[in-house]
Amino acid sequence: MASEPTTVTITGAGGQIGYALLFRIAAGDMLGESRPVRLRLLEIPQGMRAAEGAALELQDCAFPLLHGVELSDDPVRAFEGANIALLVGARPRGPGMERADLLAANAGIFGPQGAAIGAVAADDVRAVVVGNPANTNALIAASAAEGVPGDRFTALTRLDHNRAVGQLAEALEVGPGELDGVTIWGNHSATQFPDAAHATVRGEPVVEALASRLGGLDAALRWLDDVFIPRVAKRGAEIIEVRGSSSVASAANAAIEHVRDEQLGTGGRTTSAAVVSRGEYGVPEGLVCSFPVVSDGDGYRVVEGWEFDERGRARFEASVAELVVERDAVEALGVL
Repeated sequence: MASEPTTVTITGAGGQIGYALLFRIAAGDMLGESRPVRLRLLEIPQGMRAAEGAALELQDCAFPLLHGVELSDDPVRAFEGANIALLVGARPRGPGMERADLLAANAGIFGPQGAAIGAVAADDVRAVVVGNPANTNALIAASAAEGVPGDRFTALTRLDHNRAVGQLAEALEVGPGELDGVTIWGNHSATQFPDAAHATVRGEPVVEALASRLGGLDAALRWLDDVFIPRVAKRGAEIIEVRGSSSVASAANAAIEHVRDEQLGTGGRTTSAAVVSRGEYGVPEGLVCSFPVVSDGDGYRVVEGWEFDERGRARFEASVAELVVERDAVEALGVL
């Protein structure tokens, strides 16, 4: 077992997703069964009681890997020495709020958090933004984190990725682990492009497998366009309608898998993550955009060289255009 615990800071730790994260991280699901952790829980004053209750439960679990839990409503204290930061807490969109209002509200959260990470986090810190609008919130935090390389900040599209894998697995009647190469391109929003064009199932191209089941290539492409893509993009709304509240366990699971693969490696398999663009696939540099990625345990790397057909390129460019609009809106606020 490693001697020095990894310090993991979780914002919005008293919320539902934070609660779903804490116990799995403490049990070793995120960083492995030989890596001890120290948890720092950051909450706003109104959420501190819920976070305190979670801390009591963590103590009652007596996790062997858990080397302490600290609570704070001060970002500087919460991020001090942090090796991993999960930025979960965000301002949700309220009635009558325009997208620009939402961006402005979240700039007031993620700007100070990014600044605190830059000031006091560990030299090896990596942060993943879960709170929406995740891509642009990550851009805000990264821009404020002086001295921290931008590629240390990522945004969560693993939930969308997992949803896409789940839909394809159901359609093909296979296990999710038999699929590889499924990709979420662009923004974590309704414009995202869930893409199966480079995916395989048991080594066979997914599109060919779908064509065999659905009666031809045209039928497979229609299913992808008319059923698969919109259902993945709107799955969150579907869950709210059915469950009465937003995704919690699946979002926490995706955040754990995102960090686990970034920290421990993907084993050569591709997944999806929103990372700072270096110009890959024509995406403007600096945007936080979802791509196919791999990791060898030292951060995500974009898989390059994949080609789009005309329909795929149009969908991807539409999502990137939305990211540009969000960036420009934040710049107009004087945040970047």
